[in-house]
Amino acid sequence: MPIPFPRCRIVPLPSQEIALEVDGERRLGWHGGTTAPRPFFYPVIGPSGLEVTRMGHPGAPNHDHHQSVWFAHQKVLGIDFWSNQSSARIRQKSWLVYEDRDTYARLAVRLGWYDGHDPAELIEQDVFLTLWPLEDRELLLDVQTTLTPRAEQLELGTTNFGLLAVRMAKHLSVHFGGGTIRDSEKRQGETQIFGESARWVDYSGPVPENTFGVKREGITFFDHPDNPGYPTHWHVREDGWMGASFCMKQNRLLKSAAPLRLHYGLFVHGNSPIEAIEEVRRKFVGLPVVSVRRGTRKHEQFEITESL
Repeated sequence: MPIPFPRCRIVPLPSQEIALEVDGERRLGWHGGTTAPRPFFYPVIGPSGLEVTRMGHPGAPNHDHHQSVWFAHQKVLGIDFWSNQSSARIRQKSWLVYEDRDTYARLAVRLGWYDGHDPAELIEQDVFLTLWPLEDRELLLDVQTTLTPRAEQLELGTTNFGLLAVRMAKHLSVHFGGGTIRDSEKRQGETQIFGESARWVDYSGPVPENTFGVKREGITFFDHPDNPGYPTHWHVREDGWMGASFCMKQNRLLKSAAPLRLHYGLFVHGNSPIEAIEEVRRKFVGLPVVSVRRGTRKHEQFEITESL
């Protein structure tokens, strides 16, 4: 019987770190340990082989809460889960599922949002990440999440900061590098895109000549039509970050009886024109909704289910 060795692999590492590999190369990492105020994805490796995200701001140490790709929110019952200045923390309670496949790698983890005083979480969050390798070393990262409050209901306050954000690599930012910001509505630059609604925002820039023939690369951040408030408002900055601002214009109420489900996509691309971005967006929109349930297979405590 041949030994299974799929093209896409999940490799658990010490300190609740996970490596996601494609063809034996690490392309994405997940950090669920307790050394940081919240879990995050790092590195995110672009088609050139370089990181397309970074840890922290290139010039502002008070922005060290910018951790590559991460979930957070500034106003949860008025509590700051965004910055590193409060005692509020997001912690990984458990990993649930790791899936290795020829066509994708997938992980599911369960997080808790803690206010720093009550040992019970305010919110339980399940995060599902599926890495889909595309042609020319590009990736589609399908990010789905559900948030369930412990109380019957809980308010997320109006703010630009939350729920999913991306800190771009320095060389891809507009101010510190040679990057550009554009959106699905053909706008360009921070002043035109900030606070506006769009189906997607793209942050990309030039990279050094490399053996893979990539001249530009970046990340396109997709909102999903099933998300409340679609198309979302965007918080973008020329210094190198972008976020889908779920609560930019209004408060949002979480209810335990009807958990909030959000669905985002990150297209890690190379020399991609608008037409290619739209083609990948259509693929993203057609992906199944995933959830977790108790396992029915031997030696598997949990398993992923899919629905359209």
